Amino acid sequence: MDLHISTAAPTAAERDTIDAAFGLLAPTAADATAGDRPTRSAHAGHAARSRRHLLLPLLHAVHDAAGWLSEGSLNHVARTLQVPPAEVYGVATFYAMFSVEPRAPRVVHVCDDVACGPSGGEEIVAALERDLDGGRACVVRSPCLGLCERAPAVLHQRAGEPDLSQAPATPQAVLAAAHAPADPAGEQAADADRAFADTTVSAPQTRTGEHLRLLRRVGVVDPTSLDDYRARGGYAALRRAVRLGATRVIAELKDASLTGRGGAAFPTGVKWEGVAQSPERPHHLVCNADESEPGTFKDRVLMEGDPFGLVEAMTIAGYVTGATVGHLYIRGEYPLATRRLQDAIAAARARGHLGDDVMGEGFAFDIDLRRGAGAYICGEETALLESIEGYRGEPRNKPPFPATSGLFGKPTAINNVETLYNVLEVLNIGGGAFASVGGGRSTGSKLFCVSGAVGAPGVYEVDFGTTLRELLDLAGGTRGTLRTVLLGGAAGGFVLPQDLDVPLTLEGARDIGATLGSGVVLVFDDRADLTATLRRIAAFFRDESCGQCVPCRVGTVRQEEALARLERGAPLGSRETELALLDDLARVMRDASICGLGQTAPSAVASALDLGLIAAPSHSSNGHGGRR
Repeated sequence: MDLHISTAAPTAAERDTIDAAFGLLAPTAADATAGDRPTRSAHAGHAARSRRHLLLPLLHAVHDAAGWLSEGSLNHVARTLQVPPAEVYGVATFYAMFSVEPRAPRVVHVCDDVACGPSGGEEIVAALERDLDGGRACVVRSPCLGLCERAPAVLHQRAGEPDLSQAPATPQAVLAAAHAPADPAGEQAADADRAFADTTVSAPQTRTGEHLRLLRRVGVVDPTSLDDYRARGGYAALRRAVRLGATRVIAELKDASLTGRGGAAFPTGVKWEGVAQSPERPHHLVCNADESEPGTFKDRVLMEGDPFGLVEAMTIAGYVTGATVGHLYIRGEYPLATRRLQDAIAAARARGHLGDDVMGEGFAFDIDLRRGAGAYICGEETALLESIEGYRGEPRNKPPFPATSGLFGKPTAINNVETLYNVLEVLNIGGGAFASVGGGRSTGSKLFCVSGAVGAPGVYEVDFGTTLRELLDLAGGTRGTLRTVLLGGAAGGFVLPQDLDVPLTLEGARDIGATLGSGVVLVFDDRADLTATLRRIAAFFRDESCGQCVPCRVGTVRQEEALARLERGAPLGSRETELALLDDLARVMRDASICGLGQTAPSAVASALDLGLIAAPSHSSNGHGGRR
């Protein structure tokens, strides 16, 4: 195809990096895109469509090496993939972890979100802005890094070196890491991984191991050893799945009433059955490991502490749905989880647990790991598909749904990490036994990410039906006088102290106008500045909106502006006028946005108004079932 490319040329290092990465990735391109969907470019043909999905990995390769994406490097990516340069630039500028402007080779991302900001994040930003050597390293404010139980958190993104996380971080430790000698071999990162892992999986519950199902191997099994995983029951579930056959596995999932743990709670057995029975081929499997909801970190703990569990669960899903390739899309801010999964996939492949004949059972399955690059919207399933295909992560209109027309236009099963780990438990104990825990649509156990004003923040696994009070007691109780709890994350809502005896089920949360969402339980005491918290949540949604639809693109900006004025004590007109505006914005975003981001962006703010955490106008209505 004819490409109109500027005269900017890549450096020799950029060219070599892109060519080497393409050489490794290209052999699988045709297989991964079998059954291409129509491309959006009138100039692109079959060859371009078969390469387009390599765009994000190539951008990662050159950005990892150089620390930014020059015009010359983008031009070379465009030529290599035969993708118009404007589209390459559009993708590159969509993701927060990519820079198309020169910057320091080391970037320190400091979380200033709802958990980390008040817990030392702001102090770290101030210290770095004052003391950091701008030529070698720079500081960037970041939304939630998924390390809320260890707040404050920092991510070091380093050109030519492995990324690493620090949490809990101090200004002195962050400065030391930013100015440490170059680490191209990854020795510092390996040391940091070991130190980080020793504490990140040591929440009190994971140490005791009582009544644990999903977390039973976390902190116990060696996450780098396939043999240790097998010695502790690994791959027994896959063997049972093959013995049962795909149809019976789906029946077990239906008997278990297993619902998705990503927030939508769609029945897993129904989803898998729809893909498995589709006559159109090939089928695809996608694991959504892009958890980016502020306050959420459960999937990270599973992937870091029990990576082979996810590999096995995805293999089962591939076997049942008839997919030969599983696409594991992990958020870019999880360096340790990414390294653990890369090693686990390689180890499983080397031992015949992935490949053309999995464990000698006569079926083929392999896993392709894709790194996100800092876009909360890519947690929405259709935006995630767009990202894998090499486009901007903008949600699609539904229908059609992914089960009929998903990745590359083919039937696709998409599940989040926690859901897939639950499949292992269903196969280990049987669907009926799984359904006996909890009840209704809320069966089995659930992971909750408890952070904020509690004695022992961490990931806690409890049976559905456990009360919020019991969960907080398990997490060491509240610090100070409890004011409110944000349940379900930034897209969730607040509950009051009188709601602590609500059973943590889909139905129980709905009865009090709340949602379990992604499992966030963020606790606020009477010293918390809730107006500032709401403003930060609004800033998060404004920043993460893909901008595709007006209600979300404009509404999130107006919502943040109103909350910023209230925080400053400078309302337009009166406080009541601002609150009425927020109420109106909530209705418009909820009713008219294309996807769940815009629809739920006002949820926490509307919930705070509804509960009187901020004085609400008398006509306020947010559809929360009369919680006033």
